Amino acid sequence: MNGLMQQRQLLISDLIEHAASNHSDQEIVSHLGEGQVHRYTWSAACRRSKQVANLIQALGVTAGQRVATLAWNTHRHLELYYGVCGTGAVLTTVNPRLFAEQIIYILNHSGSTHVLFDVSLARLVAQVAPHCPHIQGFIALCEADQMPDIVVPGLACYESLMAGSSDVYTWPQFDENSASSMCYTSGTTGKPKGVLYSHRSTVLHAMSSCMADSFAISARDSILLIVPMFHVNGWGIPHSSAMAGARVILPGAQLSGEHVYSMLRDEQCTVSCGVPTVWMSLLEYAEGVDAEQRRRDIVVTRFLSGGSAAPRRIIEKFEAYFGVWLCQAWGMTETSPVVTVNTPLPRHHDLTLEERFDLQMLAGRALPGTEIEIFDDAGNRLPHDGQTTGQLKVRGHWIARAYYQHEDDAWDADDWFATGDMASLNADGYLKITDRAKDVIKSGGEWISSLDLESAALSHPAIEEAAVIGLRHSHWQERPLLIAVKRKEMDVTADEVREHMRHYVARWWLPDDVVFADSLPHTATGKLYKVPLRKQFESFRFSTDVENA
Repeated sequence: MNGLMQQRQLLISDLIEHAASNHSDQEIVSHLGEGQVHRYTWSAACRRSKQVANLIQALGVTAGQRVATLAWNTHRHLELYYGVCGTGAVLTTVNPRLFAEQIIYILNHSGSTHVLFDVSLARLVAQVAPHCPHIQGFIALCEADQMPDIVVPGLACYESLMAGSSDVYTWPQFDENSASSMCYTSGTTGKPKGVLYSHRSTVLHAMSSCMADSFAISARDSILLIVPMFHVNGWGIPHSSAMAGARVILPGAQLSGEHVYSMLRDEQCTVSCGVPTVWMSLLEYAEGVDAEQRRRDIVVTRFLSGGSAAPRRIIEKFEAYFGVWLCQAWGMTETSPVVTVNTPLPRHHDLTLEERFDLQMLAGRALPGTEIEIFDDAGNRLPHDGQTTGQLKVRGHWIARAYYQHEDDAWDADDWFATGDMASLNADGYLKITDRAKDVIKSGGEWISSLDLESAALSHPAIEEAAVIGLRHSHWQERPLLIAVKRKEMDVTADEVREHMRHYVARWWLPDDVVFADSLPHTATGKLYKVPLRKQFESFRFSTDVENA
């Protein structure tokens, strides 16, 4: 017996129509560089999105075809989020921080017909264009007098095209399972893989972000969207902010600690989301601001952190500097991305500050609509005791079921997606990522978490960055090597770092050696990139290794 309810498709275009109708005067503030700030409302954004829809259809783009962007967080990029997807076409957001070869691969593999790009990326566009023969046109996201001097096929000015495009458009109705957008993985273990999101999955993901025990986004919020819009749909914030009618601040390409601080202060932001490297820069700048002034300047009620685990010292400093809970979340490109969010339960209200920091180090609990589990190598579920570590798998309404034009064995017969992470779950369902499966260190038959070691090293005030890799040891099979970057104008010895780490990890976990470096390699999304480190240190011999004697 079926229910007697109306059946309507879940479409992204409905989100911006809702924002325009019910929160028409809420601002969207866009920082375009060189002090230029653009302001308009959700109502204006909706009209401009309809101009985009007419524009791309005039270019011959039809439903299901891919349109790519190489762009930062601005109002124009936001218009493309709705104007392209709303027609039934597919928006492919490309990370401009990737290697040129990877960008070429993505543009060709996705079959994108057009690329819309920010002028600051014109040199990159000129570099990749000759290798993408199927792209019909490159459109610069700028005014006519800002056009770049490059020679590429079908070069056109976005604002000139928009001026000739009507803002009268009726969003088409189609199957909610139709593709809406596509993001590619960062390609650290091979070529980037395309994750093809649907309208249904995107709308459900946006709903989850608005839940109180999730990001709790509402019309009362002013959100600084630091997460790049080319990275997993900006964590879905462009969609959930329209659904909630929130005010949105888009920072462009400038993410220095000073600029982030000034935007938080000047726009009176209540929410912001970013990766730990951005938060480190913000805290470094905030160190030079008077303590009382900091509390007056920053009215943020919650900072959302993801992409990689935040070191404990960042969590502690957010509390000390701003009196704010740093909320960690976990997800990946294949999961839209948000799966877990660290919000407290009633039983946590009486925790001491140190106990609360311990809680904040976890990645949170699964959102409704998703499931997470840990398994052993034989596929058996493991206990949720907070200690047992296993392979983390996930499934749910906004989890990918395959890669675009690519067969993969990451999914099993029950739709569980193997994330490649090693993790534990406690009795309350809180997730702790212990390591990437490829990074965990096996020493004497026991596992050592490189993430826990890195966190312990980063708790030392003189350590700016830390990476731990497992290298061959003649007796123990593998042992950890710590590669660390010292903070400016601070000094510390290897023995002092190891002695400090003894308070945080088991003695036998301690790295056998510590090597100091000027910098560490990162992926295009800001995560530590250990592949070149393993190559660099493949001939390293530990001081504890008898074969080295």
